[in-house]
Amino acid sequence: MRELERYSEMTFEEIKRVNEYGQEFWSARELSHVLDYTEWRNFLQVIQKAMQACKSIDNQAFHHFVDVNKMVELGSGAQREIHDIHLSRYACYLIVMNGDPRKEVIALGQTYFAVKARQQELIENYDELQEDQRRIAIRAEMREHNKSLVETAKAAGVIEPIDYAVFQNAGYKGLYGGLDNKQIHAKKNLKKSQKILDHMGSTELAINLFRATQAEEKLKRDKTQGKQAANQAHYTVGEAVRKTIGELGGTMPEDLPTPDKSIKQIERAQEKKKIQ
Repeated sequence: MRELERYSEMTFEEIKRVNEYGQEFWSARELSHVLDYTEWRNFLQVIQKAMQACKSIDNQAFHHFVDVNKMVELGSGAQREIHDIHLSRYACYLIVMNGDPRKEVIALGQTYFAVKARQQELIENYDELQEDQRRIAIRAEMREHNKSLVETAKAAGVIEPIDYAVFQNAGYKGLYGGLDNKQIHAKKNLKKSQKILDHMGSTELAINLFRATQAEEKLKRDKTQGKQAANQAHYTVGEAVRKTIGELGGTMPEDLPTPDKSIKQIERAQEKKKIQ
């Protein structure tokens, strides 16, 4: 498994390109092959979902998904013009998050781009506004995926609010090396009333988004039934994500810095700018 993970990381980086302005991008055609999509039209559907996710949080999709045409050589030696899309690292992240999780390479891609979320190099120094945009984008996705996770957990037998709180804590414990919600609050110097997810940077949010999506998939795939089994499944997923972070040399989530501003503060500030 570790060899496959190393191959996945190597492949994603190997197909990365850099344009004349020093900006990194990926070819959607090449990425489709890496992600095991044999039909371009099927991969386009995934790209469209990713673009919609990008637009839903007021991100400028045309900065991350750039339509291009390129010439390819046919077997006969002739050339033909085909459609391609140049993708930013963030666009690749959205694509793998909307890909088919049953594909092992998609699951590996989700881990890869989640852990690498803060390492975008479109420009040399990512300013604070762009980090804020990434936080808002991933937090918005997290809200949607948490709704799905609630429904999936309910189908598994996690029905009462107190039971769901225990279920969520199980995921946190697996991901945060045994720390539960209360202990994470203490570690991050957060007040009891402050939501953990609103006080995470983009990297930590991306890691938790991956945890939530994979927990949902595991519950569905294993047809998990019963509160204890659901809690164990969530813990196992969190623990597996933590292990992957360690193998990739990443920083553990509890050691990532807490941003000065919460998501709500950033959103309020952006709303004021729109009014002015």
